[in-house]
Amino acid sequence: MEGNHRGNLGLAWASLGELRKAIGFYEQALVIACEIGDRRGEGADRGNLGLAWADLGEPCKAIGFYEQQLAIVREIGDRRGEAIASLNLALALETLGDPVTARGHMQQALALFESLESPHAETARDWLARHP
Repeated sequence: MEGNHRGNLGLAWASLGELRKAIGFYEQALVIACEIGDRRGEGADRGNLGLAWADLGEPCKAIGFYEQQLAIVREIGDRRGEAIASLNLALALETLGDPVTARGHMQQALALFESLESPHAETARDWLARHP
């Protein structure tokens, strides 16, 4: 529970725009998740770190965390997590000027969101329509 609470504190700080504080809490949560072997928590913490770094204008750092998250959620069979990680990875890759790789990840995200009947499918569909 301590790891979850630290992750939630990170989310709270991020919502207040205090991204560096949020990163500190996400890192603490990640250490705990790794220590106890909580792969789902580890994936979530890596995804949150990616979001924070992306918001700080550091897409390269964000991509590293998204790729780690993607590997974990695939390993544990978390299709929703895989869709979200793929979407976030696509957005970061677009920022870096890699539209071809970004499009591939967004197509994966769309397929997963559609299979899950998620409303996020519309976001992926819209992005793909704007990036032919």
